[in-house]
Amino acid sequence: MTQFEERERAYEARFAHDEELRFKSLARRNKLLGKWAAEKLGRTGEAADAYAKEVVRSDFAEPGDEDVFRKVRGDFNSAGVEMSDEEIRLKMRELLVEAAEQLS
Repeated sequence: MTQFEERERAYEARFAHDEELRFKSLARRNKLLGKWAAEKLGRTGEAADAYAKEVVRSDFAEPGDEDVFRKVRGDFNSAGVEMSDEEIRLKMRELLVEAAEQLS
């Protein structure tokens, strides 16, 4: 194996690792977001856990964060929870950092 091939394999392995870590971080962020939103919606215990799972599943609707944001925004609107879009998006960013730190 040439040095170039070794570097290429190392790069591919690093890329795969980074993508896996990104996926896990986003999934954990969505679970944390679901727990936070459940609290705002007045859900506790098993209902809060079930809601957090709903938020995680909502991320598979389309690429990116908009599907998760729309899920939480829609549920807040339906329940009459006063929360701005900016506050939700800020919480999503904060929880992504927290999720990444938890995985480190």
